[in-house]
Parts: sequence; structure tokens; C-alpha cells
Amino acid sequence: MAANEAGAQVKIGYISSQDLLGVMPETRKADSSLQQLRAALIQNAQDKETRLNADIEKFNKDTSSMSEAIKTVKRQELQKAYQELAGEEERIQQQLQQRQQELLAPIQKKANDAVQATAKENGYTHVFEKDVLIVAPSGEDILPLVAKRLNIKLPNAPGTTPAPAAPKPTTKQ
Repeated sequence: MAANEAGAQVKIGYISSQDLLGVMPETRKADSSLQQLRAALIQNAQDKETRLNADIEKFNKDTSSMSEAIKTVKRQELQKAYQELAGEEERIQQQLQQRQQELLAPIQKKANDAVQATAKENGYTHVFEKDVLIVAPSGEDILPLVAKRLNIKLPNAPGTTPAPAAPKPTTKQ
């Protein structure tokens, strides 16, 4: 059995997961959804800021007619609202990160499943992440094969994913 494994053909491929995710239509939909959520969250924060500024202006205008007790209560309310607004940017980032993870998890699984199936179907014994290895034996970029499996047309414009006929070497110095 060990002799069979030793005699087995080693076929090495590589892929850029980022390039694959970048050409998947699901990723574009997720990005669009995230941009819409981001815009809504920012608008909400801006509305809160506008309300706070209006409340501060009203307080400053009406302060002369308020008793000290009312002024104290109003100041505390304004300070609380200001503190909530100060943490809004962090909350927005947290919400966006959480939503991004929710949206991308099934897309990443689909991409990984397609890479696994493509590797098996085409006899690749090893598939490496393209950008991780510094030195590696020569291999083939399997992005075009995975894209074909997913029915995705790859762009051939300069600066995008290379055409299948021109695999890049994985050895870097």
C-alpha cells in the first residue's frame, strides 16, 4: 500500500481564495447588502446627532427659565445622549462585522466545497492558497476550473485574474 502511495502521481494546484470570492456573484450581493446596511446605520447616527444638537440648542435657549433641578436633570439627559452617540461609530463597525460574517460564511463554504470538488475531479493531490507560500513546487492555478464549476465567467482585463493558459509560478524569492 505504501508503494502505491509513493508511486502515485502528485499534482499540485493553487488558488487565490480572495480572487475566487471576488468573482462570485454572491459576494457582490453581500457587498451591496453591507453597503445598504452601512448607509442606514450612518443615517441613523446622523439623525441621533441632529436630535442631540437640537436638544442642546433648546436647552441653551431655555436655560434661563429653568430651575436648577430641571437644569441638572436636562444636563444629565444630554450628557447620556452624547455618550451614547460617542459610542455609535464602534457599534456601527461591530454590526457591520457581524453581518459581514453572517453573509460571507455560506459563500466561503460554497467556494471551499467547489475547490474541494474541483481538486478531486481533476486529480489534484495538493491545493495551496496562492498568496501564502514563499517557495513551493510548480503547480497550476485552479481558479479557472473552480469558476467553471460555479458557472462564473472570469474577466480577462488587465489587473484581474489571469487567463487559464498563463499560470503563475509559485516560487518567490
